[in-house]
Parts: sequence; C-alpha cells; structure tokens
Amino acid sequence: MNLAASLPTLGYILKGYPRISETFISNEILLLEKLGFHMHLFPMRHPRESFCHESVKQIQAKVDYLPTELLLDFPRLLLPNIFLAVKRPVLFKQGLLLAAARYQRTGKLATFKHLLQAGFLTNSHLLDNPAIAHLHGHFAHSPTSVTMFASLLSGKPFSFTAHAKDIYTSNKDQLREKIKLARFVVTCTDYNRKYLEDIAGDLDTPIHCIYHGIDLDLFSPVTDHSDCTPPYNLLTVARMTEKKGLPTLYRALRILKDENFQFNHTLIGDGDDREKILQLITDLELADCCQWLGTRTHNEVLKQFERSDLFVLACEIAKNGDRDGIPNVLVESLAMGVPGLSTCVSAIPEILIQEKSGITVAPGEPEKMAHNIKRVLLGRDLRRNIIQGGTEHTRKHFDNRVLVAELGEIFSKQLTRELETAH
Repeated sequence: MNLAASLPTLGYILKGYPRISETFISNEILLLEKLGFHMHLFPMRHPRESFCHESVKQIQAKVDYLPTELLLDFPRLLLPNIFLAVKRPVLFKQGLLLAAARYQRTGKLATFKHLLQAGFLTNSHLLDNPAIAHLHGHFAHSPTSVTMFASLLSGKPFSFTAHAKDIYTSNKDQLREKIKLARFVVTCTDYNRKYLEDIAGDLDTPIHCIYHGIDLDLFSPVTDHSDCTPPYNLLTVARMTEKKGLPTLYRALRILKDENFQFNHTLIGDGDDREKILQLITDLELADCCQWLGTRTHNEVLKQFERSDLFVLACEIAKNGDRDGIPNVLVESLAMGVPGLSTCVSAIPEILIQEKSGITVAPGEPEKMAHNIKRVLLGRDLRRNIIQGGTEHTRKHFDNRVLVAELGEIFSKQLTRELETAH
C-alpha cells in the first residue's frame, strides 16, 4: 500500500549523515521512501567514517549539508541570514528573541549557531521550495533546535524524534519548549515516552512510542546457538563511552578468568574512551582472551553474531545523565538467535524480559554479571528458553517495516491536515 505518493516532501534535519552507528535512521528514511514519501535530508555534519552500509546507497533523497562550525563557516552563514532578515524581519526578530531566551537558560553559544543554521536552511532551501511541507528533527538536542528555529522562520510545521542522550542530557525547560512548539514527538521506548510526558506536563502535543526496529530479513537465525562449548565466544558491540559500562564488563571477565572459565571476548566499536578501555584490558591482563576490532560494517557484525554464544552489554547511567534506550545491537542479537545479557537500565527490560527473552542484572556489579554470564552459558534449559523467547519477542515487536509504517501513518495524517489547512 502506497501511503503517501501524492503527499509533499518531508525535510529531515540530522546530526550527521550517514553514520555507521545510526543505521536505524537510514533504514527509516529508506523505508519511508518505499512507502512513497519524498524526502530531503539536511545533515549538520558530514560522515565520520569512510564507508557506509549498503542500505544507505539505496536512498534516493537529495542531501544538502548545513554549514557546521560557527566561526569557520560564519561567512557562509551570515549572508543568507541577512537576506532572510530583510525578507522576513518580524519572524527573524522572533527567532532572535527565542534564541536569546534559550541562551539565558543555558549560557550555550551553540543556540545562536542553531539559529544561523536555521536561517541558512530557510533562506537557501525552504522559502523557494514549497514542496517541503513539514520538517522533522532526528535527536532532541541540536538537530531539533535547528528544526524548531527553521519552523519559526519558514512557517513550516515541525516534529522531532527523541532517542537517549539527547533527552537525558538536555535542559528540561528547553526540551519542554520544543515539545510545546512541535506538532508531535516520536520516541523509541516506553521509558522515554513516560519521561517526556512528565516534562510535557499539561501540554497537548502527542508523544508517540515507536521502537526503532530492525530488518528481520537481514537479522534472522542462521546458526543454532542452543548448545555451546568452551572456550565460549562472547560479543559486545558498543561505543566506547561511559554509558556502555565497559569497565564493569571487563571486571566481570577478569572474575571469570580467575575461575579458569574458558572464553574469548570480542568488542566492536570505537569512541572517546578508547584509550582508557584498551589500557584497562591490559591492566586486567585480559589481552590473551579479549580482542578489539574497532568499527565494523553490518556484514562483519553479522558474521560475529553467527559465531557468538552470548551477546553482553553492561549499560549504566553516566554521570551527566546519559543512558541508552534500547541498544539496536541488542535487538539484532536476539533476532539472530544469540542470547542477550545486559543491565536493567532505562528501557532495556522492554527487550530483555527477565528469563523469558534475556537476562538483566544491576548496573555496575561485575560479580553479578560474571555469575549470570556463566548461568546463560552453562544452563541449557535457561539458554534455550531465552533464545526462543528473544527471537519471538523481536519478531513480534521490532519489525522495522511495521514500525516505520506506523510512523508513516503519523506523517501522512499530519501532512494531510497541513494540506487541508493550506487550502
């Protein structure tokens, strides 16, 4: 069913594009296009990696990058904003006042950069392109700030998707203001939805929970993981940042090594804490049984899933409040028939239902993590139960085609309302 063939274009404002760690966004864009939506992408940054997933190459949307740095790109930002101020002095003044009020709350100069980026976007791409009828920001922090200002300056309505760090490290007043001005909000876990509804209070902006979902054709059981023998293959796919709890995981692995438990652990991912984590592996004398592969493509991750006996994450809440929602790699592992073990932080219990679709433990407790790693690897009945429960749960609740179709329905209804209002 083509939901949106006759509908206008969605303008997506993104932090960066494409990004290996944000496959869920590129999959969403591709699936929306397959539903018939016309897309125009406005990333704030160029890709960090030199390669991308195959699915990105199928996306037809036009991509126009916004100027990134306030100082380096100031000449590019300034002239379009001067033109816009002349064309729309009242709206531009409102944008300045809103930026000033937001700056008073946080003292962050980035607020004015977001206004200027929005001015650039509006003057260069929105005013002369009536086909773009609705703006959508992905992540509730800077992309939605740009989206919000662009909505004000262009008169085009907006919505946004909130994920994890962008919610829990944002100023609540700033976030509430975005919710108030948006037509609707989407978030990827029920835990997030409840948090945002608490911030929204008496606002009537709809807040929808739609899981990211995965491609269940790509992530489906290939290898039977029901039985396993030592040395056991453990896999972690995670950014090397505080909220991933990697020190807890490696301390758990040290406990297992001290018990002469035979295993090999593979870490895929990169991040700001790389040197700290690699040094910890050395200090704990785990280099002989732990390897780090850095960033890898989906195909390489799939191969690691196939040979793994357990997928393990030690997620925790970072000091600045940052935390995961539902890590997509955790959903992927369960869909592949690999049992999953993580912590009870945030929305992880929405995917790992205790002893039914996975195992959760308290964050920051390596002893409990080590104990439960052994339980899953050695407990045949438990292992088979959570493997079956995990694959059934992901197929029922995390099919990205079904979930993006739900998002498409929301966009279709919104765009239809906007067309009716315009006429």
